[in-house]
Amino acid sequence: MKKLSLFFISTLLFISCKTEKKETEKTPEKKEIAIAAVSDGMMESAVIYEANIRQYSKEGSFDAFTKDIPQLKELGVKIIWLMPIFPISETKRKATGDKFASDIEDAEERKKYLGSYYAVSDFTKINPEFGTIEDFRELIKTAHNNGMYVILDWVPNHTGWDHTWIKTNPDFYTKNAKGEITDPLNEDGTPVGWADVADLNYENAALRKAMITDMHYWLTKENVDGFRCDVAGSVPTDFWEEAIPKLRATKDIFMLAEAWEPALLKGRLFDMAYGWDTHHKMNHIAKGEETVVNWDKRMQQIDSLYEQDDILMNFVTNHDENSWNGTIEERMGKGAEAFTALSFVAPGMPLIYSGQEYDMKHRLKFFEKDEIPKEKGNMWPLLAKLGALKNTNAALHGGKNAASYSKLQTSKADNVLAFKREKGGKQVYYIGNLSNEAVITKIDLTGSFTNAIDGGSILFREGQDVALQPWQYLVLVSE
Repeated sequence: MKKLSLFFISTLLFISCKTEKKETEKTPEKKEIAIAAVSDGMMESAVIYEANIRQYSKEGSFDAFTKDIPQLKELGVKIIWLMPIFPISETKRKATGDKFASDIEDAEERKKYLGSYYAVSDFTKINPEFGTIEDFRELIKTAHNNGMYVILDWVPNHTGWDHTWIKTNPDFYTKNAKGEITDPLNEDGTPVGWADVADLNYENAALRKAMITDMHYWLTKENVDGFRCDVAGSVPTDFWEEAIPKLRATKDIFMLAEAWEPALLKGRLFDMAYGWDTHHKMNHIAKGEETVVNWDKRMQQIDSLYEQDDILMNFVTNHDENSWNGTIEERMGKGAEAFTALSFVAPGMPLIYSGQEYDMKHRLKFFEKDEIPKEKGNMWPLLAKLGALKNTNAALHGGKNAASYSKLQTSKADNVLAFKREKGGKQVYYIGNLSNEAVITKIDLTGSFTNAIDGGSILFREGQDVALQPWQYLVLVSE
């Protein structure tokens, strides 16, 4: 009996081991594929995606976003910008209006208010609302395996009120005449309106060192590829002159400044700044407050303010615009698609904000849980076509060796925007009636072209009349 029992036990152990081996073989660990270093070449054809992890899914988690990263390749995305992933301060946690969460008496109601992503309590930790550090690492790995770089939204101008520095290093902060730490102030000493955060004082050398150390941690320990720096123009430029070369000495990185100042792009500081005024022109033209003439003036302004290798980010929406100024539909109405296409074809790098790809038509809540739609409508296929063109056609290069931009003359200069982008023998044209009136115009363009949006062929003859419906646009590729 003992021999028989031993035989059965051995057999069961053998079967068990084989089963375990098969299970292991079925779910091998995904190894991170080494992604090519950040390069100027990558920036030429890149599309950047702003990920709002809290609102991206019902779960509001890293895992839920990570599952969708492979899909972003369809949109031409090469850089993922994560809105702040750090723990949010409990002290003075923002609720609604001028209220803090602590002002709300009802405990269940108070739980709804998750605060501002930009009130950071620790620059080296993960917000548990989104998951764990292991979940974050899986996100980075998945992005890299899909040929995408990940940059973190960094908040150098201020911290939340329960950041450890408040107690350990109060000298890191700006103080008033009474010696009290203050929230950010305007030049005249009045509050900016960000009462949920404490202003950092960059006259303190120790603060500078601590900030660089925390940024360095994410590059070296967690393999991120750079930073989008919040209100970068409010931080002294000489800090960036000190910090960025040290960060670049670690690895090749991508740096985006939430700022317009040309000085921040000089000397390999930031790679890209915000095209705020370009965005404002699109909003004003969409509302009929300005015309295409004002767009032309903006292009001239860019040439006068910025150097040839400076990159500006083009966008029709982002987290601030959507939550505070309105949806694309609210601001741009029936011109939404025309301006979206323009953001890809104009010089610079186009941005897609979470929900834009799903035709989002509501303002996302900023301090509490919300959710973007997840049904593909008109915008996904449009962004996919524009992204493919941006990725593959040198005429849309928008980096440090950008394609040229040439205005085309039209007989309806107030209404019709027409220009050519060209590089390496490739040409792409944008023609758009940026008005709510149908027009018939002559355009200084001849030849046969492919419409990149619908795939059809279009022939332009010298002197011919071109009829364009309100907000109709064409993206043409030379045949």
